[in-house]
Amino acid sequence: MIRLTARSGANYVAHRARRLVTPADHRAALDARFELRTAEDVAAVLGNMKGALMKVGQIASYADEGLPEAFRTALADLQQDAPPMHPDLAAKVIADELGRPPRQVFAKWDARPLAAASIGQVHRAVLHDGRHVAVKVQYPGVDRSIRSDLVGADWLFAALGRAFPGMDSGPLVAELRVRLLEELDYRLEADNQRLFVEYYAGHPFISVPAVVDECSTARVLTTELAEGARFDEMERWSQPERDLAAEAIYRFVFRSIHRLGAFNGDPHPGNYIFRPGGQITFLDFGMVKRFEPGELGVLADLARTMLVDRDMAAYRAVIEGAGFLPPGNPFSDDALEDYFGHFSKYLRQREPMTFTPEYASETVRRLLDPSGAHGDIMKAGNAPPFSVVLQRIHIGLFAILGKLRATAPWRDIAEELWPFTDGPPATDLGREEAAWRERTGR
Repeated sequence: MIRLTARSGANYVAHRARRLVTPADHRAALDARFELRTAEDVAAVLGNMKGALMKVGQIASYADEGLPEAFRTALADLQQDAPPMHPDLAAKVIADELGRPPRQVFAKWDARPLAAASIGQVHRAVLHDGRHVAVKVQYPGVDRSIRSDLVGADWLFAALGRAFPGMDSGPLVAELRVRLLEELDYRLEADNQRLFVEYYAGHPFISVPAVVDECSTARVLTTELAEGARFDEMERWSQPERDLAAEAIYRFVFRSIHRLGAFNGDPHPGNYIFRPGGQITFLDFGMVKRFEPGELGVLADLARTMLVDRDMAAYRAVIEGAGFLPPGNPFSDDALEDYFGHFSKYLRQREPMTFTPEYASETVRRLLDPSGAHGDIMKAGNAPPFSVVLQRIHIGLFAILGKLRATAPWRDIAEELWPFTDGPPATDLGREEAAWRERTGR
């Protein structure tokens, strides 16, 4: 047997470069040489690629236009997925977790992965009752690698503290560690996914695959298989279809936050499966934040004071009370409105607005680049723990809507979703959703 030669991140990066110039009919053989065959291979490759920080690198893969040059350089090497597991290694994980090899657990098993994730890979399979399923198999030893990464990531948090002196890094670091470590236990992900499956049952355009409990464990997660177009294919659809997809994503994000009180903190285009008419299946619930009532109250107060009441004194009180800025800060109301108002600019008008990549990039800069025009506010600012996921949502969602150049009456849609306005439906999708709410009491 040919031993794996990708025992370092450097070798794997070289493989990725070589693959680009290899004829398509020879790539499978090239890839086979770099499959992970043992837990030691996983530890070696992910150790060099900083497995925990690959999640951060996903941001750079779809929002890097707005990142400062130093951030782009630092994150460039974190965008790669690890190479796939050898079929024998994936089969061993299944056997260890489910008690039998995959060809006994399932009526059909595709040994080649359907997709790669940051801590595992996904295979197609068919249950003995005929259901088609997706089986996510965790890399053996990845939990040790990520826990080690987190222990050794103090340099990152120290760098954040130097860039943002007002940041209280202790609670922030604790929140990031909790969210990342939760992803290692697929039982928690299954619980999260069931929450969304139950809430969105019967929804006219939002669907979440059901969990197959008998084939799921801490390191194997089996769900119904979702079929449809991936994001790069949907990008080539007509603009009206892209607008419908964008509206459905927006509704899913903010209905989940404001009404369900939970949201997946990984709004990545790879986690969506599209069908025409705004139909979307949402995947990957490993990093879900369940908001406390007080945290949801802060979000409602931020929207109400900035956008409905237009009361900057009240808005200042909310952001200071929540810990985004210290009390007694020297910034004028106009300066605060100029900085924070950017994040809700698209909600300040009744007319439809088109998202652009430039708007998404400016959002990233206002969150991550303290060297810009708003650096004084950013350096004095803090990120309360509950806002960590929200900031990632803003970066991811705005990047997606910008890539789609999506147009919609966002303010009217938001007023449907805000609990303090509960407005009437503003679009065809809104009317479909209102009918669903009437039937289900959601």
